[in-house]
Amino acid sequence: MANDPASETHCPLCGNAGVSRYWRGDRREFLRCGECSLVFVPARYFLSGEAEKQRYDLHRNAPHDEGYRSFLERLFAPMNRVITPNSEGLDFGSGPVPVLSGMFEDARHRMTRYDRFYAPDAAALERQYDFIVACEVAEHLREPGTELERIWSCLRHGGRLGIMTQLLLVPDAFPAWHYKNDLTHICFYAPGTFAWLAKHWGGSLTFPDRDVAVFHKHSN
Repeated sequence: MANDPASETHCPLCGNAGVSRYWRGDRREFLRCGECSLVFVPARYFLSGEAEKQRYDLHRNAPHDEGYRSFLERLFAPMNRVITPNSEGLDFGSGPVPVLSGMFEDARHRMTRYDRFYAPDAAALERQYDFIVACEVAEHLREPGTELERIWSCLRHGGRLGIMTQLLLVPDAFPAWHYKNDLTHICFYAPGTFAWLAKHWGGSLTFPDRDVAVFHKHSN
């Protein structure tokens, strides 16, 4: 898989050189990979780390906000159904207020948090987990090939990886798609992109809800 940030010539997820212009807006250009179907913006459009964090600091996702908890339930519920009691999990990209971690802890699972800005403990990515969740994170990854490979390696055999991100379902609707307008959103995944990942990893994939993908790392 790719090791370099998004370029003009190679896909940052699978490393394929067969990328082409997908769409160009007023502020950014979008490219598409012909191999894994990832749509992405080249690295020259990335915000600085400081500017990126300033945007995240504006998020107001309170633990007792029922609307936000209902949103997270779409990832929490299908994951909680397939993991065993008292499992050990990683909340990858936990954010400034780790509400999702708290929901799993309330369900009697043990959670570790990792976030590039708010919980940058590199040791968290050197351990093994029964399950990993990444909610509204995948679209922000600068090196999705490297970063997703890394968290997959943190997953124990038999474990589950749950990713929640808005999927690119209707290519013709991309010009009007609001999700692409957030300047911190730099990678956009189609269902086929996640299917490519599952095949690459030798795992299986289900879509239990809209914009929710759950990967199963098969036991040896």
